[in-house]
Amino acid sequence: YPWTRQYSTSQTTVDSSEIKTFLTLAHKWWDEQGAYAPLHSMNDLRVPFIRDNLLKTVANHQPGKPLSGMKILDVGCGGGLLTEPLGRLGASVIGIDPVDENIKTAQHHKSFDPVLDKKIEYRVCSLEEIMEETTETFDAVVASEVVEHVLNLETFIQCCYQVLKPGGSLFITTINKTQLSYVLGIVFAEQIAGIVPKGTHTWEKFVSPEKLESILESNGLSVQIVAGMLYNPFSGCWHWTENTSLNYAAYAVKSSDQENPVSAELVLKGETEELQAEASTNPNVHEKL
Repeated sequence: YPWTRQYSTSQTTVDSSEIKTFLTLAHKWWDEQGAYAPLHSMNDLRVPFIRDNLLKTVANHQPGKPLSGMKILDVGCGGGLLTEPLGRLGASVIGIDPVDENIKTAQHHKSFDPVLDKKIEYRVCSLEEIMEETTETFDAVVASEVVEHVLNLETFIQCCYQVLKPGGSLFITTINKTQLSYVLGIVFAEQIAGIVPKGTHTWEKFVSPEKLESILESNGLSVQIVAGMLYNPFSGCWHWTENTSLNYAAYAVKSSDQENPVSAELVLKGETEELQAEASTNPNVHEKL
């Protein structure tokens, strides 16, 4: 059970081969017409998706700064493309990334805005290292276009569970593992059209909504929404769709029960052991047992 396990940084979710890929692109994060153009335009969907679902969890919010008072962890933040708009909405955001050059780019870009400089903190580290420092700290964890790059998805989700407050929200955007995602996401987008740099994705690491939902639910996170996302390479825009065969977004919530869930099997085992102990001295208990 994930809520009883302890993890160390030796169980890393960071794939060293992925770091090499993103290291070469670190200086291109804020070029809106460059390699990360699709991520810039994705903010039109993912920022409202995060904002609106978080607002469902609070009674009141400050106009203009609706996420004020909330603490968000942006995992795999890259150059801060999603971190900054969340900070502008009033949240206190910690952006983490294992690629040092990504964090340098993010630090440099936020330095131009004194308001963001106070709302955002960047760190070169992994999710496991944050988890070892603190647990049940964040109102929300965001992992946008990240889970298809991690080394161990289940460990990654377990770490997300650990750092979330009870009732906290987890937001994920990723790519489905289908034949269509291979043809369009890798062959067309990377090798033919050059929308995404070659080698950015590995199809074997893509995850279906069904598998992701299964991992989330089995690790104490209740899935609320799964929605399809579609990118138009000609207009450079994203829009929501019922079809999840390519990209999709997921929103899950950690149980707000302060007590750790207890397995019914463990409860039954405990009661049985009590009866067995009593049976050794009281013959009438045998029948009950």
